[in-house]
Amino acid sequence: MTDLFEYLRARPYPGRGILLGTSPGGAPVCTYFIMGRSENSRNRVFENVEDGIRTRAFEEAKMTDPSLVIYHPVRVINTTDGPVTIVTNGDQTDTLRDFLSAGKTWTQALESRTFEPDEPNYTPRVSGLMFSNGAYLLSILKSANGDPKTCRRFYYSYDGPISGAGHFISTYEGFGGPLPSYCGEPVEVMVPEMSARDLAEKLWDALNESNRVSLWVSAGSERIIVNKNA
Repeated sequence: MTDLFEYLRARPYPGRGILLGTSPGGAPVCTYFIMGRSENSRNRVFENVEDGIRTRAFEEAKMTDPSLVIYHPVRVINTTDGPVTIVTNGDQTDTLRDFLSAGKTWTQALESRTFEPDEPNYTPRVSGLMFSNGAYLLSILKSANGDPKTCRRFYYSYDGPISGAGHFISTYEGFGGPLPSYCGEPVEVMVPEMSARDLAEKLWDALNESNRVSLWVSAGSERIIVNKNA
C-alpha cells in the first residue's frame, strides 16, 4: 500500500482530496482537504455546522465569485442502516443528501451532475460515502480529456472494513495548463493508528505549504479542522 504522506509530499497541487478508510484499531477515518492557487480559492476556511462542515469566506470583501468555492464538503445523514457521511468537493454534497434521503441511489444522484464548469480546467467532482459498517464508495466525474461535451463517470465500491487501509482520490494530478485531472483508480493507502489531531497535523505537514488552505479529519468520534487562515 502507498504511504499517503509521501504521496502528498511528492505532489504540490493535488487540488481537493478525499481519504476514506479504517484505522488498525477499527475506527472509521474520513478526511477532506482543499488547496488553492487564486486569491478567491485561498480566501476560505472550514467551519463546523450541525450536520458536518461548510466552507466560508475568510474575508468577505475579497470573495469575488462564491459559486464553486462555497459549499458543504461534509454532511452526515441518518438512514435505516445508520449514519452515512457524505464527503465531496462541491455542492453535489447536497445532491447526494437529497437523493439518498428520498430513497434513491448515489449513482442516480451523480448521474444528474457533471464536472465543474470552470473552463479550461473543468475540475472533476470527487465524492465519497462512508457507512457505519466501514464500507465506503468513491466517485469521480470528469471531462473526456478536456472536452466539455462529454462527462466520464467512475464509481468505486469498497466493502469493509479492512483495518489499517483506505483509499485516496483527488481532483488533479498536479500543475499544468489546464490542470490535469486525476487519472486512474483511487490510491490504496495505509491508514495509521493515531488520534484525529495527530493525523490532521501529519496530513497538514504533507500538503504543500504554499497551496494548502483547509483540512478536515474525522477519526472515530474525533473531528478536527485545520485552516491556514486562522
